[in-house]
Amino acid sequence: MNTLPSLILSHAASLPEGGVLSPKEFLHLGSRAAIDQALSRLAREGKLLRVARGTYVAPVSSRFGARAPAPERVVQALAAQSGEVVTTHGANAANALGLTQQVPIREVYLTSGRTRTLQLGRSEVKMQHAPHWMLSLGAGRAGAAVRALAWMGPSNVRESLATLRRTLAPSEWETLAASRATLPSWMARAIGEETLRG
Repeated sequence: MNTLPSLILSHAASLPEGGVLSPKEFLHLGSRAAIDQALSRLAREGKLLRVARGTYVAPVSSRFGARAPAPERVVQALAAQSGEVVTTHGANAANALGLTQQVPIREVYLTSGRTRTLQLGRSEVKMQHAPHWMLSLGAGRAGAAVRALAWMGPSNVRESLATLRRTLAPSEWETLAASRATLPSWMARAIGEETLRG
């Protein structure tokens, strides 16, 4: 007969790297207390990792031993499970778009959900709530440009936009320019001025 912990581990093994488990998925197998106890025991034994309250992932086996799953995979699995919009932070976007050479030390993602910190092995990943306008253009380059500009700030906006005008595809620039009504005034004005310059 399969025990509750073995059924939980079997389900965890069927998920891709970073797939998240929550107690509610197992309510058909036993009481909430029994499920919480089984998950806690599996985490204590190192067979699961507790990344946040009520959220677990399976460690990844490698030839060097077990490790935490890649943070971006866990974040994307959480986003899929909760229906949140999750994207990279403005600092990452600014670096990827060539606006800064700085590489962020901490892993931070922006989310439409609540702010929380995930514990992945020895590292922490922050999911920080962001206003709708920062996420409205999604994960594409135009959306990344909005987040990068927000991170760079009003004092660097003109220089940043001149770079973005050269590096974004015309369709991406048009998407950015068309979103001005949803953006903060300082950003909308600067994008409009850069568009007129073109």
